[in-house]
Amino acid sequence: MKTAVRYRQLQRQLARLGYLTQGSVFERAVGQQGSRFVWTRKVKAKTVTVALSQKQFQWLNKAVANQRQLERIVAQMQTLSRQILFETIPGVPRRKRLSKKVLGLI
Repeated sequence: MKTAVRYRQLQRQLARLGYLTQGSVFERAVGQQGSRFVWTRKVKAKTVTVALSQKQFQWLNKAVANQRQLERIVAQMQTLSRQILFETIPGVPRRKRLSKKVLGLI
């Protein structure tokens, strides 16, 4: 697939993402100490833990999944951007061709 076409597909995927949040959510087993539904995240290098209702847990669980999807999509877009740049815009003369590793394509 052409890189520009793939890039546009990723842009459309970004537009469909819903709410975003960083951190992790988890559900403790029944009978385990503490709140059953929990959200944790880092704030100024400290872990912050928040007790949640079941509905808040479900909503944040989706938002965390969306955040992770966002990070994957952005990483792919960065790689494609570099690939498009070095394939289409003339650069300085080089004795040796730049490797994929140097360009961050692998």
